[in-house]
Amino acid sequence: MYVVKKSAAKVSLDGPEVCRDYCRTEKLWFGSSALLPGQTGGIDPGHTESKEVFFVSRGAVIMRNPATNECFELQEGDILMVEEGEPHELTNIGMEPAVITWCGAPNP
Repeated sequence: MYVVKKSAAKVSLDGPEVCRDYCRTEKLWFGSSALLPGQTGGIDPGHTESKEVFFVSRGAVIMRNPATNECFELQEGDILMVEEGEPHELTNIGMEPAVITWCGAPNP
């Protein structure tokens, strides 16, 4: 077992989306994204060999598949599983900052 503190996570930007990559192993990855109200993150092209699960830790978001324009409205406590190779982007539709945690397996 090991602990990764928020301050030790690798931080990056995907447009205005603040991403924190907490861990990556040969079997999985885990991280979080934060968006302010009205912000839309970058388009993730999807992972050809991995499913990805999103959990809305705080706020309300829409997850959109830009290839099909299909949208899913997610509230705090909801999850969404993205299939292999499905592109996706997040938009904060709430009035407060949104935090989404995500994980995927296997790690390509």
